[in-house]
Amino acid sequence: QVHLVESGGGLVQAGDSLRLSCEASGTFGDFKMGWFRQAPGKEREFVASISWKLRTTYYSDSVQGRFTVAKDNAISKVYLQMNSLKPEDTAVYYCALTWRPEYYSARGRVDYDYWGQGTQVTVSS
Repeated sequence: QVHLVESGGGLVQAGDSLRLSCEASGTFGDFKMGWFRQAPGKEREFVASISWKLRTTYYSDSVQGRFTVAKDNAISKVYLQMNSLKPEDTAVYYCALTWRPEYYSARGRVDYDYWGQGTQVTVSS
C-alpha cells in the first residue's frame, strides 16, 4: 500500500519562497507523483507533476515559471519549490501518486490513486 506524507507548508509573505516535500512509501516500478492544491471554497486543482522514468514534468499555467517540481534520485520523494509566491497561492497542498504511464500527463484529480493528507500554505499580502 502506497503512503504519502507532505511537509514544508507554512506562513510566508508575498514574494517569498517555500519548498514542499512529499515522501512516498510502498512504490515500485514507474509512476508519477504530482502536486494539487485546494483553496477554501474551490475545487482541488492540479499544480505540477513529475514522472520517475524520464523526469517529465507538467505545470499548470498559474504556476509555470514560478514553481519547480523535482524528485530525489535515491528515494521516492518529490519537492515543490515555490518562488514568487502570491496570496492566490494560498491553499492546502496535496501530494499524489498515479500508476498511469509516462506519456499521460495526468493533470486530473481522478487520474491519481493515492493522496497525502495535505500541508497548508498561506501567503500574506
